[in-house]
Amino acid sequence: MFRTLRGRIFLNGLAILILGLGIAGFFFWRAVEAMYVQTEAENLLAQAELTAAAYNNNNQPLPAVPAESYSQVSNVMPGIHTRLLGTEGTVLIGLPLASDSPAVQMPPAEGNALITPDELSKRPEIQSARNGIAATFVRTVTAGNRRVLYAAAPIRDASGEVSGLAYLAMPLPGNGLPAGFTLQLVGAGLVAVILALAVGFLLARQITTPVSALAKGASNVSHGDLTQTVSVNSQIDELDNLADTFNYMVASLQKSNQAQNAFVADVAHELRTPLTVIKGTIETLEDGAMDDLAGRGPLLESMQKETDRLIRLVNNLLVLTRADAGMLKLHLQPLNLTDLVRQRCDRLLPLAIGRNITFDIQSANHSLVRADEDRLAQVLDNLLDNAIRYSPEGGKIIITITPDGSNWCCAVSDSGPGIPPEHLPFIFDRFYRVETSRRRQGGEAGLGLSIARSLIQAQGGLILAENTPGGGATFVIRLPASDDCPEAAGLLTSN
Repeated sequence: MFRTLRGRIFLNGLAILILGLGIAGFFFWRAVEAMYVQTEAENLLAQAELTAAAYNNNNQPLPAVPAESYSQVSNVMPGIHTRLLGTEGTVLIGLPLASDSPAVQMPPAEGNALITPDELSKRPEIQSARNGIAATFVRTVTAGNRRVLYAAAPIRDASGEVSGLAYLAMPLPGNGLPAGFTLQLVGAGLVAVILALAVGFLLARQITTPVSALAKGASNVSHGDLTQTVSVNSQIDELDNLADTFNYMVASLQKSNQAQNAFVADVAHELRTPLTVIKGTIETLEDGAMDDLAGRGPLLESMQKETDRLIRLVNNLLVLTRADAGMLKLHLQPLNLTDLVRQRCDRLLPLAIGRNITFDIQSANHSLVRADEDRLAQVLDNLLDNAIRYSPEGGKIIITITPDGSNWCCAVSDSGPGIPPEHLPFIFDRFYRVETSRRRQGGEAGLGLSIARSLIQAQGGLILAENTPGGGATFVIRLPASDDCPEAAGLLTSN
């Protein structure tokens, strides 16, 4: 039981409860005991003063009796023990007398229980009473090992002088408080413990029930059940936040699992098409087309194209996989972004000329960025190729390179139909195509922009897409400036 969370919480709560009640009970007991002794002292002192006042009002002289030593053995017996003392500390009268209380057997005087008049006169309450001020004191009597409360009050003669003392003694309870009151305190303590245990049990259950639900949900998720959700109504902020996080995690896993299944399905579809063409071509050649010199050329050319397409797809998937795993090998170095853009435009110029499309490069001086030249060239080729394919005949592609704080931005804008707003959030998703406006051409699989995003992010940059006011789409690359780059002049030059 105590290996469970509920058991541990209950056990720890019980230990803290017992410790707290023990400490509180100790101080409460001491406070109540002090209050009880104070009350009894006030009562005994009042009775001593009344006894002294009785002699004062009667104006009777104290009896002249032989001096006796004070015996405090009887003080441990129940009741109030009254003595009349002379000013020298001698015992004149002791009450109750043995003849008055035959049922009470007074213990015999013991040597260590006899107090001589001289010793008795040194007691602080006796000295105070001899000075005319009634006082009390608590001391432990050796005989019986009991605490005894003493009260002394002055007796005055007709002239007002202190002629004797009324000295009262009363034993206090052995445990500090009366037995009945002690039982009441113990009973109240037990009730408090039972109530605290019940509350602790309910609190432990309130805490552990949502935790148990989370544990069960996590176990089900680990076995492949991604439909698990947990309730968020424990009324405990930390547990509700944990439940929210769990539900968000499960939703993310569902989304990731769906994306993974879709990715696998898309990969299978993209692989199936070239493989089907290659397989069909091989079967055709096996059926006799190999001997047809005029007909096998186109078949072999088609198989070559599909093989190249298959190789590109596999390479693209390999790049994405390495990027996801953070295993892309990059050679980051300072390079001139403007020069690299001009090189890539020159490379794609024959394709642009074929459609009567022109490039307009607007760049700032000293556009040095920290990037991998080959990977950045791959991204630029993809963006420029898309811009050429989706721009109309005779269109213009504008490449703008501008400083942006500690970064450089390269924006590639085409003059095509643009991207429908509902597709913009998904344009960089893998295998995502906007079939309505950006036609699938050249058998592309929809991985180019995904690869571009992965490569730019791996170089510490950012890429985004937006529609150009007036028509066309703009893709913006933001890369960190090289430490070797001087302050950008901000002046644009057109090529």
